[in-house]
Amino acid sequence: MPVAVSKEEDDLLDLTSKVYKHVVEHGADGVLQSELWKELTLTSRDGSRLAIRLERRGMVRRDKILDGGRWTYKLTPLRMPVRIQSIEQAPCITCPYESKCSLTGVVSPLSCPWIHEWVIKEFRDSISPEIANDGLNILRPVATARMK
Repeated sequence: MPVAVSKEEDDLLDLTSKVYKHVVEHGADGVLQSELWKELTLTSRDGSRLAIRLERRGMVRRDKILDGGRWTYKLTPLRMPVRIQSIEQAPCITCPYESKCSLTGVVSPLSCPWIHEWVIKEFRDSISPEIANDGLNILRPVATARMK
């Protein structure tokens, strides 16, 4: 049976979603709580309550910092929403062996060269160019050995 949600609860959920979306848009650098309330035209009290709600749910981290001689909190996302782009190019979608693929099967995602190649490419695309060029040279011999 559907649970009835009051207008106030519905508005609070919408605001909580807006705040979380805004924090996520700022990424790993986070956003100052005081800036967020100004951007979303919220009172400090309402904004603090929403941030605490997100913190209790394990969605953001609140770090107390000194900014311009005033104490505020920096909000950073702990969970990032899943992006559909990350799986759009997955080789499994067009793989001719998909129907035979399983963890214990002859064809397995654990030994699939196409998945390995795709994961490495997605990882490289998600990190800075310096790290991608330096850090992944170690993986090349492993990738070559798995594909043989």
